[in-house]
Amino acid sequence: MNDIWSRSQVRQTRRRSPTMKDIAEAAGVAQSTVSRILNDAPALIRVSDETRERVRAIASELGYRPHPFARALRGAPSMLLGAVVRDITDPFFAGAIEALSIEAKERGYSVVLGHARAAADEALALTALLEARQCDALVLLGDLYDEPRLVEDLRTSHVPVVALWHGAHQDHGFPTVTVDNRAGIRSALIHLSELGHRRIAFVGGEPLGDIRERRDAFSEYHEEAAIELPGGYVRHVANGIGGGEVALTELLTLTERPTAILAATDILAMGIIHAAHEHGVAVPEELSVVGFDDIPIAAATVPSLTTVKMPTAKIVAAGVDLALGERAWSWDGVREPPQLILKPKLIVRRSTAAIV
Repeated sequence: MNDIWSRSQVRQTRRRSPTMKDIAEAAGVAQSTVSRILNDAPALIRVSDETRERVRAIASELGYRPHPFARALRGAPSMLLGAVVRDITDPFFAGAIEALSIEAKERGYSVVLGHARAAADEALALTALLEARQCDALVLLGDLYDEPRLVEDLRTSHVPVVALWHGAHQDHGFPTVTVDNRAGIRSALIHLSELGHRRIAFVGGEPLGDIRERRDAFSEYHEEAAIELPGGYVRHVANGIGGGEVALTELLTLTERPTAILAATDILAMGIIHAAHEHGVAVPEELSVVGFDDIPIAAATVPSLTTVKMPTAKIVAAGVDLALGERAWSWDGVREPPQLILKPKLIVRRSTAAIV
């Protein structure tokens, strides 16, 4: 490092965003030389390997990071991946965001996170912000089909958009990666049927995307098996602990109570188990409960939750690959967008048992 630069100057520079000018002064070279080295640009005058190594070492010591907007103006990737999350309070999406961050980091990307569970105008402003920050692609986490203005805005986006967990039958023009909801629901129902359950209720959140598919799969299974569902056995409540509590309280008022409940999400299943304890209903002796997702806390409930395991990491990896990888896809209005559907797996724990 140039003798003119002291360690105190280095510390002061690192407290703010260091510039190419700072690096040039510390290295004792021209700013244009720094620019050519850090951007791997061709030079008419040869720059020695020793100078290149010195400039890069100083840039690293100062903590220099190229500004994404400046990179985009030069036509280089900004190395930013935008993520629009439907409901950031949902524990499932917390795990999905973590998986997305890990996948992005492995590719050298940082994630710019936005929360879409807001007024339509705010959601539109969110996507405009992500584009203004020069994200190289956008990943949608959770179904946003009830936000038509937002979806239309995204269709005209100048960057690739990939939708995760939007269900398998959306017609929004985005590449989609999701789970085989029907296979997951069928595996849970077969498990309960083998335990002797015939009175099985379904509790879901807002009937969009994946949740709607899980509800439909539940109804289709009973129709195929010629099992008549008693009235009130399909409930839609807020997707949370409180929603599960509300659903069970309502189901317990029925003349013919269910012996098992299949919840569309783990968080609903946990609310049901909690409410069962409050109402003096033993799980699984009097009521079996199955969830869907296998979020980390599912194994720690009392009793531990039988659930359909979501291949979250694989879904995220496939989505990022569609957005940024070799299979990166852009909508041209002619080709059908690719749709990947991954298989879930039933995880049997202690919240289900045979009817005695």
